[in-house]
Amino acid sequence: MLFENKTVLITGGSRGIGKAIALRLAREGANIVIVGKTAEPHPKLDGTIYTAAEEIAKAGPGKVLPVQGDVRFEESIRHIVQLTVETFGGIDILVNNASAINLSPTEQTEPKRWDLMHGINVRGAFFMSQACIPWLKKAHNPHILNLSPPLNMEPNWFAKHLAYTMSKYGMSMVVLGLAEELRPHRIAANALWPQTTIATAAVQNLLGGDFLMQRSRTPEIVADAACWILQQPSYECTGNFFIDEAVLRKQGITDFTQYAVNPDQKLMTDLFL
Repeated sequence: MLFENKTVLITGGSRGIGKAIALRLAREGANIVIVGKTAEPHPKLDGTIYTAAEEIAKAGPGKVLPVQGDVRFEESIRHIVQLTVETFGGIDILVNNASAINLSPTEQTEPKRWDLMHGINVRGAFFMSQACIPWLKKAHNPHILNLSPPLNMEPNWFAKHLAYTMSKYGMSMVVLGLAEELRPHRIAANALWPQTTIATAAVQNLLGGDFLMQRSRTPEIVADAACWILQQPSYECTGNFFIDEAVLRKQGITDFTQYAVNPDQKLMTDLFL
């Protein structure tokens, strides 16, 4: 098993892409720590950290630790990392998947929405990484993977939704900086982004409803790409901004219909591409 005895910490692991990555790595033997805010059932969100943990536990032989936490707050981050290390003895991989989205133009962007996006996307990714670095230094083949886009400085992406773009690009800048800063320690830092929209709660509830869901791919395509990235030698594979489809094409995959929600619909290219 590719990730046997590895401990993988995934933020935003209750559903969507985070849960799909957890399930994929669990099937390869990893111990999984999923972090999320949803501990009680939510009317608009599928599952909780506990229902996700049950599903992940059935997927592979490793152990699963659900942790309720909020990556915006340093005391929560300390608790997450401490509990992970107490349970599994270390951390091999950090996946910064937790994210907030709001595509409002500048005049309609409320301060609380701006703070939420930057608190989770940038602050959360930065300080989760910071807290894990001492443990990643001790790991064999350590990786940090952020679910964030290539740094495409096309003004169009800033004009449409400045606050969100700033927050996701901030998350990508964490990758750019950590890849160089941590290179002497052989800790990889990479980003992964989907070629198309992905059928998640954010797409369903905030972006396009069923119309966009039908033109999306399932989270499993991102999970399969992440699985390949996290296998790579950390001292060689770092500082990359991967696209899920391109990653799978490197492995010789050319037919992606298995990932389509509705193969009869034209796929919608994701933001920033």
